[in-house]
Amino acid sequence: EATNTSPTIAESAFGDFDEGANVLSGVDLSQSLDRDEYRKQLAKQQARLRRLSIEARNRGVSTVLAFEGWDAAGKGGVIRRVTAALEAGDFRVIPVAAPTEEERRYHYLWRFWRDLPPAGRFVIFDRTWYGRVLVERLEGFATPAEWQRAFDEINDFESQLVERGHYVAKFWLHISAEEQLARFKAREETPYKKHKITEEDYRNRERWHDYVKAVDQKILRTTSEGAQWHVIAANDKRFARVQTLKAINKGLARTLLETAP
Repeated sequence: EATNTSPTIAESAFGDFDEGANVLSGVDLSQSLDRDEYRKQLAKQQARLRRLSIEARNRGVSTVLAFEGWDAAGKGGVIRRVTAALEAGDFRVIPVAAPTEEERRYHYLWRFWRDLPPAGRFVIFDRTWYGRVLVERLEGFATPAEWQRAFDEINDFESQLVERGHYVAKFWLHISAEEQLARFKAREETPYKKHKITEEDYRNRERWHDYVKAVDQKILRTTSEGAQWHVIAANDKRFARVQTLKAINKGLARTLLETAP
């Protein structure tokens, strides 16, 4: 069970947060799909995404997909089901790690501007610029002034993409603390997955409740009509994959309609 045994976070980290505002606690994590229904819905949604992506390419509408979520929430599996529906030359997946020495010399958004897609193509970020208001905030890598300012900077960044006709969608894959622990243990027992688990993964679980508060706040402060957050119930991996594809298809279809000549 995840417990909050770490020292109390400084007041500056959460002093302006509305304790009554929450997002993650309202997610129904019991939602699931059986294998047969999953295969049927997956094929349907992937076929639709293929059609929409071809139209987007022909019309020069670019897509930016931003994936966040708990460790072991299944981001990689979801992303692979998305890219399986796209033509190889139409997308790039950008795995985001800690900034390099060169990247630290610039504004933290610089490396994301650099990787934006050309006209009609997809870029899929596996972790994103939201590290500034989540990990960097909670682990002390960003000062209070830096992460507080970042909410407006991120909103400006995303609004510029939308104004230029990009389709922007952001996903938080949500699992329970119990499901995360079960997946950690399963990885440790699987030889080719053991390397994915580190002491840091377990240490982060000790601050689960702090992370919940920070995720709630980032979603509430950075969702917009043009760059929506989609919180995906991911205790069941099959359900999460299909729901993500449905959300992408709905949003991309809307963007293509709104930008039609």
